[in-house]
Amino acid sequence: MLKELCLLNGTSGDERAVREYIIEKIRGKCNYKVDALGSVVAFKKGKKTPDKKVMLCAHMDEVGFIITHITDEGYLKFSPVGGIDAEAVLTRRLSINGKTGVVGAKAVHLMSSDEKESVPKFSDFLLDIGAENKAEAEKYVQPGDYAYFVSDYCEFGDGFVKAKALDDRIGCMLLIELIHSDLEYDTYFCFNVQEEVGLRGAACTSYSVKPDIAVVLESTTAADIEGVSGAERCCVLGNGPVISYMDGRTVYDRELYQKAVRLAENNGIKAQTKTKIAGGNDAGAVQTSAGGCRVAAVSLPCRYIHTGASVVKKSDIEETRRFLKVFLTALYD
Repeated sequence: MLKELCLLNGTSGDERAVREYIIEKIRGKCNYKVDALGSVVAFKKGKKTPDKKVMLCAHMDEVGFIITHITDEGYLKFSPVGGIDAEAVLTRRLSINGKTGVVGAKAVHLMSSDEKESVPKFSDFLLDIGAENKAEAEKYVQPGDYAYFVSDYCEFGDGFVKAKALDDRIGCMLLIELIHSDLEYDTYFCFNVQEEVGLRGAACTSYSVKPDIAVVLESTTAADIEGVSGAERCCVLGNGPVISYMDGRTVYDRELYQKAVRLAENNGIKAQTKTKIAGGNDAGAVQTSAGGCRVAAVSLPCRYIHTGASVVKKSDIEETRRFLKVFLTALYD
């Protein structure tokens, strides 16, 4: 399922293919609706009806690109949708409306000394789809169309996975799996849109559900690579899911955080915390919507996040599955 989800294209505002896939997977297993912004809000009946409302969230959108201009020569100018490092884009293949293009810029042989020393910017880039001129390019592309990383899903090394959109198709997969399971308690599941451009979908679904407790499933930045040490690594692949106490958008509920850490320890489940306050996710919107909500975040450590070649470890996914089984039940205690 993860491979299928990652190979779908769905940046912020263009999540239709991902939404249709998810609906096909959950149809008949729960009640669901699609809100005005495009998020999927699902309700799964459990064995018991609790006195508190619990909502689990993941986001459907991935980072991508939007076309802003077509030059007279047939090249495409574009901007990022979400937080993407420009250096990770130069010379990469992008797909757009069934066409493949290559991201180019001025050749290094033609650059001035200052240009060689400067950090690449999106304004320097062109997407080359092989068009002879503007008229030919306009047969396939218009400003406002979306472009995506071209990236295969592959497994390599000792249980590693490389793909685009691991943030947050892993979370979507885990929610689908939970909907297919036998739940002890009634639970809401939200597959949110537009997380990468400001947590917009989560703000809307939170007002719709009005949860007492919310758990956000995410991927988060891991910098466990050569040349990075100590707290700067943030988190490490192979050490299990990341349980957050704070990030760039949210101070998480202290009791939920402590309960999560204790449950992992007591059940022999690998888990870790971030060693650096960085990033953010849908919890930042959920926490302050509809009168406020207690929030927790459970994240997969992910190298090279927001690129066409993000990397996670399968053992962390399995440990997250184990953790969610015990944590979800404990939320109602």
